[in-house]
Amino acid sequence: MAGDNLEVLNALDVAKTQWYHFTAIIIAGMGFFTDAYDLFCISLVTKLLGRIYYHVDGAEKPGSLPPNVSAAVNGVALCGTLAGQLFFGWLGDKLGRKKVYGLTLLLMVICSIASGLSFGHTPKSVMATLCFFRFWLGFGIGGDYPLSATIMSEYANKKTRGAFIAAVFAMQGFGILAGGIFAIFVSAAFKAKFNSPPYEVDPAGSTVPEADYVWRIILMVGALPAALTYYWRMKMPETARYTALVAKNAKQAASDMSKVLQMDIEAEPQKIAEMEQKKSSQFALFSREFGKRHGLHLLGTTTTWFLLDIAFYSQNLFQKDIFSAIGWIPSAKTMNALEEVYRIARAQTLIALCSTVPGYWFTVALIDRMGRFAIQLMGFFFMTVFMFALAFPYDHWTHKENRIGFVVMYSLTFFFANFGPNATTFVVPAEIFPARFRSTCHGISAASGKLGAIVGAFGFLYLAQNKDKAKADAGYPAGIGVKNSLIVLGVINALGFLFTFLVPESKGKSLEEMSGENDENEGGQTELSSSA
Repeated sequence: MAGDNLEVLNALDVAKTQWYHFTAIIIAGMGFFTDAYDLFCISLVTKLLGRIYYHVDGAEKPGSLPPNVSAAVNGVALCGTLAGQLFFGWLGDKLGRKKVYGLTLLLMVICSIASGLSFGHTPKSVMATLCFFRFWLGFGIGGDYPLSATIMSEYANKKTRGAFIAAVFAMQGFGILAGGIFAIFVSAAFKAKFNSPPYEVDPAGSTVPEADYVWRIILMVGALPAALTYYWRMKMPETARYTALVAKNAKQAASDMSKVLQMDIEAEPQKIAEMEQKKSSQFALFSREFGKRHGLHLLGTTTTWFLLDIAFYSQNLFQKDIFSAIGWIPSAKTMNALEEVYRIARAQTLIALCSTVPGYWFTVALIDRMGRFAIQLMGFFFMTVFMFALAFPYDHWTHKENRIGFVVMYSLTFFFANFGPNATTFVVPAEIFPARFRSTCHGISAASGKLGAIVGAFGFLYLAQNKDKAKADAGYPAGIGVKNSLIVLGVINALGFLFTFLVPESKGKSLEEMSGENDENEGGQTELSSSA
């Protein structure tokens, strides 16, 4: 099939790992660094927002965000991300990857700064402004998913393509880490300058007026890495696969890649014309022909990402209990507002350092050896095992002497999420669809994942409440309890394992082999469709 391929695409497929590969990883990866910082930093400051804007005189505990406000502040960016993934995914195929790529960064820079400048005279108006800007921040972040994955896949060689795309996604781990470290630094600096007594000693005095600057600074700094990357994104040439296969400009594709690869490449406009004539390349997105060739693949990528994110984002359920259980975060009333930010940031940084970051980089190191299919299957399998191991003897884990064991099991669950489907669900949709649909199909898959994230983060927040309404968290109805929620999550992971069999293995194959774009007859594609 390589013989049918354009010389410029063959040159990219067999190119040795060069400096431009690492440049592309850094340029695309810094977007994901910013994405993770912006999405996860809100969880560091929600307790502080509650203390500042929802303080109740005479209350035994510090102020906290009401359930509906908390859900809005934490979830609005996820809703924006879902919308952005669909919109920018579609736009990336219509206008080109590069034209849209800078727009997502600009949106992230403007909305990160605007989030920190949220204004108003009442708590309601401040939260409404914050939610408005965080929705549009999420919208920009959403665009980065399909565009970064598609650009990296179209620039990479086929031997190390998986590692390069996974490395872009792995920058998320460093973004989460940076958010935690910066929050530690800011809260410690403010605490040293504006120290105050714990809440139980002086409820009103425990939150100093200057604390209002802390959450704003933490949110606004997210604009910095995005702004620094903007110039380099604008200098990147359009990918050869978009220019040649979608825009049908073979001369421009050859010219761009000759500069990137530093070699002479023949334009071959006649081959583009021949490819255009082939009936097999004429089908539209969601046509019957698309369904026959890629329908099961799209079902596989959307369902596995949806199921994975339900489990992955449900971790919010247990973090506060785990942090309290192992003494990382004492009772809120024994701390002042800035001390609480410091403790939460320190705990999340340790989790990222010990569990999140290593899992991502295990995938980067092994994805082109083990393959996407094996890593995803293994990840879902171990997530299922560890979820059930936490669920069935849940009463055993609640005893004080067994809590460290619970933390270890919990950490392993999310290690295998990152060294598993959390990375592979991002990689595979960028490899298996035709160039003219690649960004759109990745956006659809990613949006399905974000829908799962919303279910995991908020559906399970209600579901995991105590069966006895009197023991449920304030403002929440009775649920099915943590034990039953863990069993449901185990079943969801098991379903993810089964749906992985719909996803084909793309290790070592060119993008055109996987998508069947150069097949002269339809028989070749049928064989490829069943290659999972």
